[in-house]
Amino acid sequence: MTFPTTHPALSRALSERDYKDATPVQLAVVAEEAEGRDLLVSAQTGSGKTIAFGLALADTLLEGAQSMGPAGDPLALIIAPTRELAMQVQRELSWLYHYAGARIVSCVGGMDPGAERRELARGAHIVVGTPGRLRDHLERRALKVSALKAAVLDEADEMLDMGFREDLQFILETTPAERRTLLFSATLPKAIVTLATHYQKDALRIATRSDTVGHADIEYRAIRIAGNKIERAVVNLLRFMDPPSALVFCNTRNAVRHMEAQLTERGFACVALSGELSQSERNHALQALRDGRARVCVATDVAARGIDLPSLSLVIHADLPNDAQVLQHRSGRTGRAGKKGVSVLLVPPARRRRAEEMLDRARVQASWGNAPSADDIRKVDHERLLKNPLLVEPGTEDDLAMADELLKNHGPRELAAAFVKMYRAGLPAPEEIEDEPFQRDSRPKDHKARQDGPREKREFKPREDRPREERAPREDRGPREERPRPNRTEGPQHPRTHERGAAPGQMENGVWFRLNVGRERNADPKWLLPEICRQGELTKKDIGAIRVFEMETLFQVAPEAAPKFTILVSERKKGGVRISPALDQTGETTAHAREVRDDRPREDRPREDRPREKIAHGATPGDTPPHKPGFKKKFGDKNKFGGKKFGKPGGGYKGKNPRPKPQA
Repeated sequence: MTFPTTHPALSRALSERDYKDATPVQLAVVAEEAEGRDLLVSAQTGSGKTIAFGLALADTLLEGAQSMGPAGDPLALIIAPTRELAMQVQRELSWLYHYAGARIVSCVGGMDPGAERRELARGAHIVVGTPGRLRDHLERRALKVSALKAAVLDEADEMLDMGFREDLQFILETTPAERRTLLFSATLPKAIVTLATHYQKDALRIATRSDTVGHADIEYRAIRIAGNKIERAVVNLLRFMDPPSALVFCNTRNAVRHMEAQLTERGFACVALSGELSQSERNHALQALRDGRARVCVATDVAARGIDLPSLSLVIHADLPNDAQVLQHRSGRTGRAGKKGVSVLLVPPARRRRAEEMLDRARVQASWGNAPSADDIRKVDHERLLKNPLLVEPGTEDDLAMADELLKNHGPRELAAAFVKMYRAGLPAPEEIEDEPFQRDSRPKDHKARQDGPREKREFKPREDRPREERAPREDRGPREERPRPNRTEGPQHPRTHERGAAPGQMENGVWFRLNVGRERNADPKWLLPEICRQGELTKKDIGAIRVFEMETLFQVAPEAAPKFTILVSERKKGGVRISPALDQTGETTAHAREVRDDRPREDRPREDRPREKIAHGATPGDTPPHKPGFKKKFGDKNKFGGKKFGKPGGGYKGKNPRPKPQA
């Protein structure tokens, strides 16, 4: 054992759990210089912080005794940000202090507060809870902290991010001043350091997390994928890597529901975790992951904090994290306790630079590439099938007897084919993802050289000192050539339209399509372009000119993408925005003809082309339409106020009922 200063009762529990090697943070908190002092600990997720502060509290709680003695008012208070983390801490400390006779009570949101008050009344040595529920018990005087010896803040940075600052301050100010305070956090932002200076005395700062290198047990990968193919990439990653359990992160509850439904439909054993679930539903979902009944968990950031799954080896960021700290907390769900893990970021092209900056701030190196293709997955399936344990492990006598019976009726080739069919039937089908050219940087190759190299300074000269080119006089240069005027076009002038990208004809052999919306429905390329890309699974580079008319919109599609685009948009049966091939592939449809400007006087135009007039009932065309009685007719002119200001003597309202003037 590498826990030389550990209490005998705790050493026995560690030995039974086969704990042979202590992590750096566990060794640091039991060192001689940390004994009895306040601690400010920075350690990466999955480094054994729960066991670390359990070991650090042993001398303070036991004080040399063999056991804790009868339970009364709590001696230690441990605060965690989420229900799952608090329940996990309770489970870990329960087996660690089992032989010390400690009674540990949890107080978390979502559970019956009356049952928790009854448990507290029976006495407890250690109380573990979330900030809101602990404050509620303190205000109701169900939790008594007069005998408290130590307080622990686990994942303090997350609690501040979740808005628990006031609750933490209330709890710490209620506890005795001579208590011992231990603060554990994955990162130490300025807010955490400020909190430590207010509520800790002569704290020993322990930093086992490197500031220059990320989590060594986690491999980071970044995959460039189109925004409309995120779900396909998640499916192929799960199929290609085939992890024992995986965690897929989304930013919103709606995204979690949608992703969970899509994965379940494709045949994955999947559960969801979000803030809208009750505590019972969350417990069932986590238990399904631990039992192996589910292998994929789709969750939001808040719901997944504190989840500790020993078999979790893959984390997929379907939606990019908001910042580098969230990335570290998400990825820290894997690669725990010395095990290896993989963290994969799905990066749309438009957010590539943001992802690179976030990885730089997190101080991690990610390998960039494309999502696994269907062919890659079929190749891996072939290799796994040949190494299937069913083919290697020897069968029982009953198995061999059944095999002999099958061989009598079927040939070996037929039986092998049936085995392959049964193997593939239990696997979700891979998704087809077209490989897109991956460019790490679209800037020219010599950009950095030009940027980093010294710039040549120009010598400024006054205008009169600059040499003027020797040009021949105007009369000696011959006739001026006729140059094409871009603003002059032959034929009728079309009305101005909203255009994006190249002018018509600039995309060579572009195929024209028609949208059933125009200016009358506020059509704009800003929202039409994403809709076109979503329906036809295209990117911006596949779209040419977009021309918005009064009743419809025309746009170009690259010729290589047009056949598949036509099939996809034709399969769409519902929806307000419908796409169909244009009638005229030159882009000059009847919409142009209808919108040709007619400069003739109104009386010379055909009657059907004249703008319609709104004629009141009983009037003849050309008469001034009678208007409804407005403000003037009902109440008089709104500017006719008698006197200087409205409401002062002599300032009566000279409308329908003017104020009478005072008699002399």
